[in-house]
Amino acid sequence: MVNLDKNWYVVYTKPRWEKKVADILARKKIEHYCPLHFVQRQWSDRKKLVAEPLFTSYVFVKAAEQDLLPVRATDGVMNFVYWLGKPAVVREEEINAIREFLSDYRNVHLEKTEVNPNDTVRVIGGPLVTQKGQVVSVKNNKTVKVILPSLGYMMYAELEVSNVELVQEQNAGYFKKQQWRYAFR
Repeated sequence: MVNLDKNWYVVYTKPRWEKKVADILARKKIEHYCPLHFVQRQWSDRKKLVAEPLFTSYVFVKAAEQDLLPVRATDGVMNFVYWLGKPAVVREEEINAIREFLSDYRNVHLEKTEVNPNDTVRVIGGPLVTQKGQVVSVKNNKTVKVILPSLGYMMYAELEVSNVELVQEQNAGYFKKQQWRYAFR
């Protein structure tokens, strides 16, 4: 049975303890998500693909508010990430977007960003179809940067510009109608 009052929270871990914390949480049977991406590392004698945490020192935990204390007491967990004096809640859609993004793209990068609202777009083709997001920039008519606002990070991948359409805000449509009405009076 699914507990509807469970939310996703972000825990801050000791440096380089993300995978260890994820293992401990798994042994405690606490639902968690430690997004990993594969990076090629060069040693003197070989190259190897290594799974590294996408978010440095962060692990996502799905728990009810009354179950946060056992999570906080987990070895390697320093604290929860707080927002306005409470543990920060991450929307389920954003966790799903991270999962989908990592399953669809290789060589994913993170870039710390301040969240500033820009044009809202909807993806109309490709693996992120029907997703809405804020456009930060478009480079060479290919790279579209997607913001995950509550995390304060953006993930980016190369998408065809033809797979993105501008979403008209309701107010913008209203003003265009008003402008059209006044132009023909």
